[in-house]
Amino acid sequence: MEQKNKGLQLNIAPDVAQGKYANLAVIGHSHSEFILDFASTMPGQNNAQIVSRIILAPEHAKRVLIALQDNLRKYEDNFGTINLPNPLVGPTNIPMSFGQGEA
Repeated sequence: MEQKNKGLQLNIAPDVAQGKYANLAVIGHSHSEFILDFASTMPGQNNAQIVSRIILAPEHAKRVLIALQDNLRKYEDNFGTINLPNPLVGPTNIPMSFGQGEA
């Protein structure tokens, strides 16, 4: 499977193309990197399994933020506003903002 992005040819292995389901994200950072842990948990459970970890330079983290904001805006333009019952708390009542982490 291939995707084109501004002339850059992206190749993706079949196992990566399957993706990983995550309903929880934990983000930490140090002065030199951001760490994004994506996890999956079941309602009522006290544990979550990390399914993927992405480590980014701060500049790339900001680019991801800008791209995600742009895509959310486009999504909401097409499908309507995404309503969050409580934007500061995740599905397991774990706060989504952990402050400064150590990597």
